[in-house]
Amino acid sequence: MLSKKQVAEIVDILETLYPDAQAELDFKSPFELLIAVILSAQCTDVRVNQVTKVLFEVAGTAEKLANLPIEEIEEIIKPCGLYKTKAKNIKETSYQIATHHNGQVPSQHEVLITLPGVGRKTANVVVSNAFDTPAIAVDTHVFRVANRIGLSKAKNVEDTEEQLMKRIEKSRWTKAHHLLIFHGRRVCKARGPVCSSCPLTGVCDYYKKHVQEKTR
Repeated sequence: MLSKKQVAEIVDILETLYPDAQAELDFKSPFELLIAVILSAQCTDVRVNQVTKVLFEVAGTAEKLANLPIEEIEEIIKPCGLYKTKAKNIKETSYQIATHHNGQVPSQHEVLITLPGVGRKTANVVVSNAFDTPAIAVDTHVFRVANRIGLSKAKNVEDTEEQLMKRIEKSRWTKAHHLLIFHGRRVCKARGPVCSSCPLTGVCDYYKKHVQEKTR
């Protein structure tokens, strides 16, 4: 496993490569971000942004969305996939926020994860992007890239998150999350990582094992 110094250098390199790395979901409030992240499960951010543009024009607050007929929610969010489950969770979460939290999204991680459809990753995205609380949300990109490079050595997202939190400075957690996502989407892709244009080949476990050895 890489040393803390090497991990810091990797984050430095990625920050130089993606200086504008940030959340690519469109939102104007913590509530909009929460709903967008729930919708993003197994769906692209581009598609989610297209859907939320319509959804939030119809119901952009917890109270309005809680009162929207579930059939209408389903129809609007259908392009995001898993729409029946997502619609049920969105409506119930909106209701709980409207009735139990005065219409405001809770800023505490432990409270967020009690809401329907809100797991650890979703809560991490919300607290870090809406409330500036340091967190590392481990999605498929972060899990793949972190374990490929050697930033972590884990078989599940929970262990990956824990290892990254120990090895990356807390002040850089949120930024590192975005950097790993950007790298996963643009270079370290699930199928056919573009190692030829990656600046991390000198320290990357995947490159050493699967690319460098084949060229010897």
